[in-house]
Amino acid sequence: MSLNPVMLVARFLLELVAVASFGVFGWRAFEEPWSFLLVVALPVGAAVVWGTFAVPGDPSRDGRARVAVSGSTRLVIELSVLGGGALALQLAGLPHWGLTLAVLVIVYHALAYDRVVWLVTRDSATRRRP
Repeated sequence: MSLNPVMLVARFLLELVAVASFGVFGWRAFEEPWSFLLVVALPVGAAVVWGTFAVPGDPSRDGRARVAVSGSTRLVIELSVLGGGALALQLAGLPHWGLTLAVLVIVYHALAYDRVVWLVTRDSATRRRP
């Protein structure tokens, strides 16, 4: 299910919204000059973390990993960035948008349960290898 093109587009849109949410937080939660710095730095930091750490052979990505991590580590990263975007909106004074993003993240992961299972079982598969 998670490799369905509609689900891949949904995940991509969630990624974009979450990354942008960090910028909204930086802009709304801090005074100048920090807001000018954080509106750029927070989204860039989230995007770098998202793009750098991956599970080798991940079918939802290109299969390559700049920094290889276990499946559970990747799941934590995904939930931290996507959930962090929801929290960032909440802290930026946009509670309805934060709640909406949180619900969408939960619904996505419930529908993409096969990806969650793949990530979790990827840990046990890599630990068994000598």
